Amino acid sequence: MQVTKRILVAPLNWGLGHATRCIPIIKALLQHNYEVYLASDGVALSLLQKEFPELPAFELSSYKIKYAEKGKNFKLKMLWDSPKVLKAMAKEKKQVKKLVKAHQIAAIISDNRLGVYHKKIPCVFITHQLNVLSGNTTWFSSKMHQGIIKKFRECWVPDVEGKPNLTGKLGHLKKTTLNIRYLGPLSRFEKREVPPIYDLMILLSGPEPQRTLLEEKLLQELEQYQGKVLFVKGKIEGAQRRETRRLPNATVDVVNFMQSKELEEAISTSTLIVSRSGYTTVMDLAKLEKKAFFIPTPGQYEQVYLAKRLEKQGLVPYAIQDNFVIADLERVHHFKGLTQFDTTLDYSSLFSAFSRVNENSEPTSSSLST
Repeated sequence: MQVTKRILVAPLNWGLGHATRCIPIIKALLQHNYEVYLASDGVALSLLQKEFPELPAFELSSYKIKYAEKGKNFKLKMLWDSPKVLKAMAKEKKQVKKLVKAHQIAAIISDNRLGVYHKKIPCVFITHQLNVLSGNTTWFSSKMHQGIIKKFRECWVPDVEGKPNLTGKLGHLKKTTLNIRYLGPLSRFEKREVPPIYDLMILLSGPEPQRTLLEEKLLQELEQYQGKVLFVKGKIEGAQRRETRRLPNATVDVVNFMQSKELEEAISTSTLIVSRSGYTTVMDLAKLEKKAFFIPTPGQYEQVYLAKRLEKQGLVPYAIQDNFVIADLERVHHFKGLTQFDTTLDYSSLFSAFSRVNENSEPTSSSLST
């Protein structure tokens, strides 16, 4: 009797984006008769446990990174926290080694968890950042990241390979020996035509304290807004909580978090979305073909780059967090909004990465290289 392969899926706990973009991959694995084990920490693990309560789940060591309260201090804070990251990577390597042995894990999918790797089984790394933007240290941070990716059998990039694409220089290299496979944009959502309910939806996520700082600013700005608003805080907690706030000219329905189906419905029935310019959010809104306004996380070069790029393309406007006022939303009328790419992902071919070559071999260049 053929033994079902067990795949460990481990997204980074950095907001919700890494976990949510793993959802369609987890569903596809289950449809292809793989057993899926989950591993992460914090809100990322909580979200996946709520989406897949029947799947075994394990907690990994936290990277314990917090954003600086001021964007200009972001890089300094990252450097300060780097020993924590290295220590967490060492711990999760040991944890993964134990999980592989104890549960006969056949392969690993790591979404940006740098230490989730095992040299004796096929390991795949998911990232949209082949280049890691860090200001005047971009070359160094990118080479460091690519060096880690090189250990993995394949690198899956959730974007299209050619132009136009969503990631730009983040997800595309001029020359590389990395084993890259472009998946097309990944989203847990499906577009459908539904009548609008909300004039505005605010969708928050991301590490603290910046998530809370933006929440407080937007609630204050909504005092000047006119219309019906849905405010999703992006706080994954034990139970969902809702409240309705009556403002001078607006009604604001506030909810701490939503799971995938409910969130898909909420976005679909909202005319305009205000959110961070995190890449998973960009993919989700493109899938649903929504009009949006982005407020990138202060100091996070990747989000600032994506926001600037999408504004330059005439798709979505953005504002710096400290400068945002509610009147900025009027600019949306001059932008096209996001649209989805017509791509088809062959999961049977994709999952062949788990069995195609000798399991004890190191990854090498193949026909998948780009």
